[in-house]
Amino acid sequence: MSSVKWEGVFPAVTTKFKENEDLDHAEMEKHYAFQIDSGVHGLVTCGSLGEASTLSLDEKLEVTKIALSVAGGRVPVLANVSELRTRDAVHFAEQAAKLGVQGLMVMPSVLYVADAREAKDNLRTIANAAQVPVMVYNNPVAYRVDLTPQDFIELADCKWLVAIKESTDNIRRITDLRNALGDRYQLFMGVDDLAFEALAIGADGLLAGVVVAFPKETVALYTLMKAKRYDEALKLYQWMTPLLHLDVSTKLVQNLKLIEAMAGVGNEFVRRPRQPLAGAERERVAAVIQKAIDTRPDLSQLKLDR
Repeated sequence: MSSVKWEGVFPAVTTKFKENEDLDHAEMEKHYAFQIDSGVHGLVTCGSLGEASTLSLDEKLEVTKIALSVAGGRVPVLANVSELRTRDAVHFAEQAAKLGVQGLMVMPSVLYVADAREAKDNLRTIANAAQVPVMVYNNPVAYRVDLTPQDFIELADCKWLVAIKESTDNIRRITDLRNALGDRYQLFMGVDDLAFEALAIGADGLLAGVVVAFPKETVALYTLMKAKRYDEALKLYQWMTPLLHLDVSTKLVQNLKLIEAMAGVGNEFVRRPRQPLAGAERERVAAVIQKAIDTRPDLSQLKLDR
């Protein structure tokens, strides 16, 4: 099996646009460098938070190329695969592998609800074609395809499948996967507001959203949990939780880009049909963000080793 051992905090980075919806290369370079300089352990490009559904295949490769250039081998870069047709997914995965990505994150087709047999075959086909390590994105809440621990037992012979982003919303699943499969896969929690719980029961990392605006705080939470400094971690998590709830929403892109803008590390430009938050909805979300900014903890007091 693969010797790849991904762990830590992997942001699902946002894709930066200009006001006219063109890709903003300079802003992406700046933002991805900010993430790495703040201590994150990997980058995942063109996921749901990265507005993959609005990007052409060539644009996804362009964004991934920027992340690879900025990372310069300091952290792994994973390209998210979310094409609707398996043949297109294979093509993108192969092209991403040629760019030099350290891995892929593979989602199910988001329109057709595959059964377990189809979903497993899709994963094998993409992984075997690209021949780079793969993180399987399991999110039955959003995409209605659920791969169970038994399914991952059956997939364990595919050496390219090395990690699972588990987003069932069921915290029991982390323990069930660990009991069924031991350390065969690295386990990442993909639900922001289950981060503390998942790390407490042995998850290897977080594939996170709010980290795009608060990377140092997210890395601090991970570091405290791994050091079993649970009381300090819990206080930090309680401060973060109202923000983390904003990631678990159909408006996660707009919510998190507003967080980035208010934290001074991004802008709100999205691609239509998405539009920035407005009216009472915007006021409600902005109030949550402003309270978090006003009460932001002093991480220097934690004496964390980087």
